Amino acid sequence: MSNKPAPPNVPLVDLKGQVAALHDEIDEGFRRVLQSGSFVLGADVEAFEKEFAAFCGVRHAVGVNSGTSALHLALLTAGVKAGDEVITVPFTFVATVAAIEYAGAKPVLVDIDADSFTMDVNQLESRITSKTRAILPVHLYGQPADMGPIMELAAKHNLVVIEDAAQAHAARYGGRRTGSLGHIGCFSFYPTKNLGAFGEAGAVVTDNPEYAGKLRMLRDWGQESKYRHIVRGFNHRMEALQGVVLRTKLKHLADWTDSRRRLARRYDSELAGLSLPLPKELPNREHVYHIYAVRVRDRTRIQTELSGRGISTAVHYPEPVHLIAAYRDLGYGPGAFPVSEALADETLSLPLFPELTNEQQDRVIAALRALKF
Repeated sequence: MSNKPAPPNVPLVDLKGQVAALHDEIDEGFRRVLQSGSFVLGADVEAFEKEFAAFCGVRHAVGVNSGTSALHLALLTAGVKAGDEVITVPFTFVATVAAIEYAGAKPVLVDIDADSFTMDVNQLESRITSKTRAILPVHLYGQPADMGPIMELAAKHNLVVIEDAAQAHAARYGGRRTGSLGHIGCFSFYPTKNLGAFGEAGAVVTDNPEYAGKLRMLRDWGQESKYRHIVRGFNHRMEALQGVVLRTKLKHLADWTDSRRRLARRYDSELAGLSLPLPKELPNREHVYHIYAVRVRDRTRIQTELSGRGISTAVHYPEPVHLIAAYRDLGYGPGAFPVSEALADETLSLPLFPELTNEQQDRVIAALRALKF
């Protein structure tokens, strides 16, 4: 009997490894903030805003305290109000729909395309009514939505397009980065995102200076300057320490994105031929693989067997929003969005993060090859 220890589990993500490599640089920035005594907004947040705007290819970025806040303030800035409708998708994290309701508007859902997992543009125009104010496409798992037709329809119907790019930092459509494609772009910096903070944080990006000015007021109690409250706002400010973390990590995002794409191509090559539908990178788009999700029909069994082999997996997301208990009052029942419902039943997220080694990925590949689908 062998006394050789079992290899460690392959994690879905490994934030400890990423942080360890950046520890000294982040620690230096933390000391700078602690010495300044300025812990909310401040110089590092302002610097990050400028750097992130340049990275996205826009003129303005406004740091906030979460991706949800980014969506909420973007909708308000675009003039969305009670009685309006905003079109989005049911296969997304619940925050996308929640933010629409926070703005007082009605979420109107349209199914997704089975190849891209993003908004089916062929169904979009049929959902537009006289009450529609905005379209909110989601760049799911790191794949950009089909923004060309979306922007054409928005122009035709005089609508604002707000990108939910929470999972798509550095992704491109037609050579342009997400966030720069619509009128406003929203990002989450939740720790597991491709660009993650040490806690909650987010940002809104835009080329529109009026939008940027309103966003800055809305995130800080509606203040134009201290105690000059021009509009009713919120406490959605980014903390200074998160500005340090994000500035540090942003320098590495392009390299991390290259690693994600390399690892995804390796999965594509090594898993080809299995009865296992793999994610597709659509033409004219550059997927950044926040999630590498395959489709399996017997998901519970597959996930259990992989776990037994030391492979961590996850499900993003087990229910589309219209079937979640808290959102059944949206008025859509089972069968309303068949593609979203099928993907919710079948998608399984495999380990993929920039620091994933070839040896770790080989274990995942070998385990999948040993299974029956």
